[in-house]
Amino acid sequence: MSETVQEKASFIVVANRLPVDRVISEDGEESWRTSPGGLVTALEPVMQNRGGAWIGWHGAADEKVEPFHHDGYDIIPVPLSSLDVERFYEGFSNGTLWPLFHDCIAEPVFHREWWDSFREVNRRFAQAAADHAEQGATVWVQDYQLHLVPKMLREMRPDLRIGFFLHIPFPPPELFARLPWRTELVEGVLGSDLIGFQFPGCVSNFIRMAKRLPGVEGARGRVHLPDGRMVAIKSFPISIDAVGMRNLATSPQVLAEAENLRHELGDPSTILFGVDRLDYSKGLASRVRAIGELFESRELDPEHVVFLQLATPSRERVAEYRALRDEIDLLVGRINSKSTSLARSPIAYRYTSVPRQTLAAMYQIADLMVVTPLRDGMNLVAKEYVACRSRNDSALVLSEFAGAALELKQAYMVNPYDIDGMKATIMQALRESPRVKARKMRAMRKQVFDHDIDLWAGTFLSELEGD
Repeated sequence: MSETVQEKASFIVVANRLPVDRVISEDGEESWRTSPGGLVTALEPVMQNRGGAWIGWHGAADEKVEPFHHDGYDIIPVPLSSLDVERFYEGFSNGTLWPLFHDCIAEPVFHREWWDSFREVNRRFAQAAADHAEQGATVWVQDYQLHLVPKMLREMRPDLRIGFFLHIPFPPPELFARLPWRTELVEGVLGSDLIGFQFPGCVSNFIRMAKRLPGVEGARGRVHLPDGRMVAIKSFPISIDAVGMRNLATSPQVLAEAENLRHELGDPSTILFGVDRLDYSKGLASRVRAIGELFESRELDPEHVVFLQLATPSRERVAEYRALRDEIDLLVGRINSKSTSLARSPIAYRYTSVPRQTLAAMYQIADLMVVTPLRDGMNLVAKEYVACRSRNDSALVLSEFAGAALELKQAYMVNPYDIDGMKATIMQALRESPRVKARKMRAMRKQVFDHDIDLWAGTFLSELEGD
């Protein structure tokens, strides 16, 4: 942090959150460490190579933090007030856009004061990028919270190359059209030179929506605007640092932790594993019900099988998320209370966050990974499991509504709304022959390692900058 922050940068990432977490030592000294998230893992090498700047919120309301240098690039904090957090983040971003973009699994809420805050905060982010960008710089805007930034930034700085990537699904026009501010959001993203989505269906959904605007024409991955600009719109499926995950999972520390975890679970012969942020889009309740019924019918024997479910806390101030937490608590408790085994519960449920090393150890002991979102832009958990689980006697049960299903075609696909179908597929995956399991895992592993996070970032930026 002692290095001088550059006044201007040739490469800028703009995201809702900064790539760092604040750490307070025992003696009260403050420092910052790199966040463990997937986006940070993807973009940090790019930032370090280019020496750019990352613009975002540092995570605490009503506080201003001065810019600082971190690990080869600059950190530019954008302050948010408590009211901004309530209306921009918890409100419009996660009470309006998140459910709308996830097929209205929960009912989106449309409040005008949320929209006003969303627009004002987006302008603040755009101004920060305009202030810190060199002439002709590349600016890469990330995700649904900043939908309006590209257009605002282009109006401020028409010299910039602007890219936008949406990490969550973009809904069909029939759903998106419910949004009172649909035109402003589409026009906001069209301020970009390149718009990226997770899979082709989102591309076609967005182009259909864009073509409803006056004077906009589009086909084959691009739209032409009335002002003469052409915007490229393509799919760029995001991935993981596959080699890094494999190296972590096979390290002596993780292998030792994996053995300890298996022992803590009672040394079962078979472990099923699920890990999700506690969000209604992840299909957690349906998954727990399906597996609970398998234990109740004794198709899964609780004397030999354990289902380990890790749920990481999420948006705990939002009522829908608190209700979901209570629902899962009651569901797990009811299932475990019916078990006749005194040695252990059939479902080992953990509502907490764990270090990356512990997560890798959990992947290592999982004989069957169950990933069943009701809707997901990609779902990197599925890819992480494939990278971490080095043995071929493993299986992945995957929702057909996750973006990862388009790439991990050898997974055992399920419709997460179909409880009986999910139960049958889980049992099929457990009973499959070792030869078939090995073939499927090898094919998925090749896909994940051939299409890693470096390829994702490099492909997008090459397209944006015309290399």
